Amino acid sequence: MINAIRRKPAAGAVSTLATLNKKAARLVEKGLKSALANAKVKGLEESRLIVSEVKADGGPVLKRFMARAMGRADEILKRTTHLTIVLREEGKPLGLPPQATSGEEKAKGEKTKPQKPKKQKVAKQGKTRKALAAA
Repeated sequence: MINAIRRKPAAGAVSTLATLNKKAARLVEKGLKSALANAKVKGLEESRLIVSEVKADGGPVLKRFMARAMGRADEILKRTTHLTIVLREEGKPLGLPPQATSGEEKAKGEKTKPQKPKKQKVAKQGKTRKALAAA
């Protein structure tokens, strides 16, 4: 279903989802309308928007138990989904971060990512068990 709206104009994607007879189509349509509203607030024209990326990844799982015979319990997994919808204007490239074009930088051993400073060890304040026992 999300494949049906990928790389399509946003207005057409909403109408496509409205015609699908699936429960998930309603949820994806709601997310797409929310993305369109966000784009409108940011000043983008709704008629020029294209659905560039749609992903449905696994979200957190709620674990529940159901009573069974002889004092046993069965685990029930209530799964959730993370829905990601990315819109872009027609004719504009994706906003990807710039990447190194030549392999010379890597060959020289230069690091492209800045390293985090190492944490310094802090001495514990207070007495240890041995110091308390000796006192």
